Amino acid sequence: MSSSTPFWNLVVAGGGPAGFMAAITAAEAGLDRVLLLESTPEPLGKVRISGGGRCNVTHACWDPRELVGHYPRGGRALRGPFSRFASGDAVAWFDERGLELVEEADGRLFPRSNRSSSVIQTLREAAGRAGVVVQTHTALQRAEALPAGGFALALRCGDDAPSLQCQRLVLATGSHPSGRRLAQALGHGLVPPVPSLFTLAFRPNPLLVLAGVSQDPVGLDLELEDPLPGSAGRAAHTAGLPRRFRQQGPVLITHWGLSGPATLRLTAFAARALHHGGYHATLRLDWSGGRSQAELEQLFALCRQEQARRQLSNARPWPQLSRRLWLHLLDQQGADPELRWADWPRRQERALIAALRSSCYAVAGRGPFGEEFVTAGGVPLGEVNLATMESRQVAGLHLVGELLDVDGVTGGFNFQHCWTSGWLAGQAVAAARGH
Repeated sequence: MSSSTPFWNLVVAGGGPAGFMAAITAAEAGLDRVLLLESTPEPLGKVRISGGGRCNVTHACWDPRELVGHYPRGGRALRGPFSRFASGDAVAWFDERGLELVEEADGRLFPRSNRSSSVIQTLREAAGRAGVVVQTHTALQRAEALPAGGFALALRCGDDAPSLQCQRLVLATGSHPSGRRLAQALGHGLVPPVPSLFTLAFRPNPLLVLAGVSQDPVGLDLELEDPLPGSAGRAAHTAGLPRRFRQQGPVLITHWGLSGPATLRLTAFAARALHHGGYHATLRLDWSGGRSQAELEQLFALCRQEQARRQLSNARPWPQLSRRLWLHLLDQQGADPELRWADWPRRQERALIAALRSSCYAVAGRGPFGEEFVTAGGVPLGEVNLATMESRQVAGLHLVGELLDVDGVTGGFNFQHCWTSGWLAGQAVAAARGH
């Protein structure tokens, strides 16, 4: 290494959750001269805005075998990493540093303060105590692996372009294109990134009058349209991607289409197929939450018997069915909501049951505003030793977080992968110092 160039034992490029975890873990394990670079004025920006400003730190899914099922890409490969550092370990890690996490009814874990700033404060204080130097407004521009080991780095810092050298380098740049370029320049391949965790748009939206309505549970059955010759959809077909996806859970009807946890989970698993198919598909919704034809017929018969004198508008077949949705479905079948249950024509009842079990909508794209937080794609996992997060292409290079071809569904799972991969990289870097 050149004596005239600043030298660091570890440089972490990217001040997000994975980068902070890697830097803190290495420094707490005894590694000195650890530098963390963040291109923006404030690190941990995604932590700050996640969960509506509350930060869903992880999920109460304690068994690694179950945990991997929440990752559309990378799930099976993560079994090993999660056996070493999973959700329970993340909860304990934050607790040891003064941040208590509280479990909500759906399994999501938030800081007791309900403020993402508490998570940021915990990470920044831990980094400070461990001796990590955090340098903001500074981006890693280029990285060159040196023949004798280590890396020569060129930075971008305002109008300046300083250089430095390091023994080990962790790329924790998230989904930012700069990190992918750095990884490719160092010899890594790249699975092309596509959006994940997004809402679905209907054009026109036949549910517009129901904007704001939530329903749980709803069954979602998404089927990609038949591809046209030479189209992007044909590419999806020839790539062997699945063309049908199913989920069940809460949905939220919006002005443009459909959102809510079940929709986000569906689009996470269908992300790549939807992208190749141009975001055109058929979506069938089971508003009944999985009730069979016979079960619905029995519910309706009970209403005819016990609610005979009540109007359809005032007596739904089960109380959890949204009244606005019920009235909409009645209207779609041409039923008079002021009719009494006893007077309701059987043919309309049969049509209504069919609509409850399978209403069909044309998906015409993603929801607006680019609300997706996550991308599917990145450095292939086969190019990384998942026990240490070290590159199989370049010795001393570690890749963590969303830069990898790993993504989870909503609920704290993407952050958990960041904590796990960052911790593994930090441990490995500190252990390598003695060799």
